[in-house]
Amino acid sequence: MIRQVLATMLLGGLLTGAVLPPQKPTREDQVRNDKKKLEAEGYWLYNDLPRAFTDAKASGKPIVVVLRCIPCEECVKLDDDIIEADPKMKALLEQFVRVRVIATNGLDLSLFQYDTDQSFAVFLLNADGTVYGRYGTRSHRTEWQGDVSVEGMAKAMEGALALHKNYPKNKAQLAAKRGAVPAFAKPELFPSLRAKYTPFLNYEGKVVPSCIHCHMISEAQHTVAIQNRQLTDALLFPYPHPKILGLILDPKERPTVLRTESGSPAAKAGFLPGDVIQTLEGQPLLSLADMQWILNTTPAEGATLKASVLRAGKPKLLTLTLSDGWRRRDDISWRASTWGLRRAALGGMKLDPNPSGKGLLVGHVGQFGPHDLAKRAGLVKGDILTSFDTIINPVRESDLIAHALQVKKPGDTIPLTIQRGGKALNLSFVLPTP
Repeated sequence: MIRQVLATMLLGGLLTGAVLPPQKPTREDQVRNDKKKLEAEGYWLYNDLPRAFTDAKASGKPIVVVLRCIPCEECVKLDDDIIEADPKMKALLEQFVRVRVIATNGLDLSLFQYDTDQSFAVFLLNADGTVYGRYGTRSHRTEWQGDVSVEGMAKAMEGALALHKNYPKNKAQLAAKRGAVPAFAKPELFPSLRAKYTPFLNYEGKVVPSCIHCHMISEAQHTVAIQNRQLTDALLFPYPHPKILGLILDPKERPTVLRTESGSPAAKAGFLPGDVIQTLEGQPLLSLADMQWILNTTPAEGATLKASVLRAGKPKLLTLTLSDGWRRRDDISWRASTWGLRRAALGGMKLDPNPSGKGLLVGHVGQFGPHDLAKRAGLVKGDILTSFDTIINPVRESDLIAHALQVKKPGDTIPLTIQRGGKALNLSFVLPTP
């Protein structure tokens, strides 16, 4: 009977011309449609870095490489604005060899070193592999307006063109924009990725499952470090955002100070609103991401950085002093790669600030292995975590992850105290073996 009613309703809708809602394209469709669109337009080289370097050597142009996750609604907003809506950006892009990279399979990690929790990252390069600069920053899962803008990327590209015009006279000054040789040259060589992925996308079959996403590189690095008991602050808190130093920059400009936080390292260094930060540790800065690159390569414990700023048209040298443990001020809760850390450190819980009082709110509890240790220990969504091992009334999830993975070790028992329905409960779980 039910089948007859449904069939009648469907037939009636067809006969009366009713329009069914359009089906949302699958992720597989979106990736294939993106490839078809870009290849037909011919404005961007599609996933072809070797061709980009060949064309750059032949033309003498610099290269702009956009690493972009498909589909990612937030980065697509910025991407569409850049390509389709902004005439100034279009004019700048035409001075570059343009290549779009949608997966990290086969990516040269000795060159492409960046914050791999981004879903939109830009490299501005010389044909010989010299890095002029990076662009693309995110410090929130969905909100990006405070970190990137079309105007900001245009300023970074203008800076790259100026560096390119002066190349190779400035080659020595740009050398530090490339990092040390990594332990694994390509993403698919990491032990946790080796058996699952190849250097190429599988367009003959299913594309999406064959793709190594940027955040998988971070996750693979975490896995190796946890297994070797070498999860340093540099790995756990990568690419620190300048705002943890009290330095708030204008997203529409090359690094320009909007304001500093009172009592912060930036305020103590003497940064003032309107200062244009031209170099940091001698490296020319094109963007906030360039600053993050330098911070990422700075030792975790006590360091000083020399900044050359332009203030009211006059150069000035400032010294930024970083105290011990400065990286830990950063928040990693927005990062996609933190989900794996939650399994290893928190038994699969996601912890949020508690708006009604002390401790942290259990916002999510993994339901299936291997992310279900907290569930099996008795925790449920909505619990208030008031103690975690020796930490009483925790205020940040990031602090608990660092404690569990750097102070404790796999097999250790983590005692917990929670509040549920006005009552205190004592629970515990054992940190898993990687």
